[in-house]
Amino acid sequence: MKRFHCQCGAQLFFENHRCLKCGLDVGFDSQLMTMVPVDGEHAVYCGNWSDHGVCNWLRPRDNSNHLCAGCQFNRTIPDLSLPNNLQYWNALEQAKKRLLFALMTLGLPLQNGWCEPNRGLLFDFLDDERSKPEHYGGNFVTSGFGSGVITLNVLEADDVARATMQNEMLEPYRTLLGHFRHESGHYYWSLISEDAEISQAFVEIFGDLSQDYAGTLKRYYENGPPADWQDGYISAYATAHPLEDWAETWGHYLHMLDALETAHAHQLLEEDGGAMSMNGRIAAWQKVSVMLNEMNRSVGRSDAYPFTIGAGVARKLELVDRAMAYLQRPQTS
Repeated sequence: MKRFHCQCGAQLFFENHRCLKCGLDVGFDSQLMTMVPVDGEHAVYCGNWSDHGVCNWLRPRDNSNHLCAGCQFNRTIPDLSLPNNLQYWNALEQAKKRLLFALMTLGLPLQNGWCEPNRGLLFDFLDDERSKPEHYGGNFVTSGFGSGVITLNVLEADDVARATMQNEMLEPYRTLLGHFRHESGHYYWSLISEDAEISQAFVEIFGDLSQDYAGTLKRYYENGPPADWQDGYISAYATAHPLEDWAETWGHYLHMLDALETAHAHQLLEEDGGAMSMNGRIAAWQKVSVMLNEMNRSVGRSDAYPFTIGAGVARKLELVDRAMAYLQRPQTS
């Protein structure tokens, strides 16, 4: 994440509505890609802020749509009649907006599914029987992607519920932002897969896409990953199916770029990760991630990045980088 500053000179954070030093109302302008004062004349807060206290993005005052560019990606919001769901929705929006910021910064194609029904992206934030048994009886929602829609269970925004799931699934890392980044990998694969060159490279590096998806996931959940999975996979879950391997690798690519940008913005790195070669990014990330882990341990917390990037994973990250370059080309209709 870049660093932002108020006109008074104080640092602003991406989720701020107000400068903590001078009290100025501020918000994120997705056209300028920075935090700006809310003047009320040209730009106003998203309707989800004025109606629900959720979202700090701005929209043009004369825009007929009362939602900001980021909230226009929503298809289904949480059931606000349920306790804590407003708080959960706020957490979901903050993580989603960080994802959108990264995708915009990278210059990837990004249109909501209302504007582009065939290639656009939408989000569903859904409840299930764990939230309201009498209403959602027998319904169990898992995070996933399909037909242009990223779905997240609202309970992923509950720290206790998410930690419980993390322990049950034997996962060393489970965050809202991680979910969004992973599922965005599935979305962009749906756009990239039409390219013959990248698809062939995918098969060579990640594996055969024709493997039965449901069957491979069932075997993974029953048997777990192979003992030597760390030799070629970024996570245990990546072994479940080549598409999950792709999405996990894509997500970690975004982890890496965002953290390197943050490190550069705070003068911990001389060069921004976006300007580095892929090998340079991996080397810089290995240095920064060790520092992150040691900082976490020094305050009594577990590792912030409990993963290892070996030669096999580096090769997969290189293909993700190639795919990014493909997506960044001007799109032809």
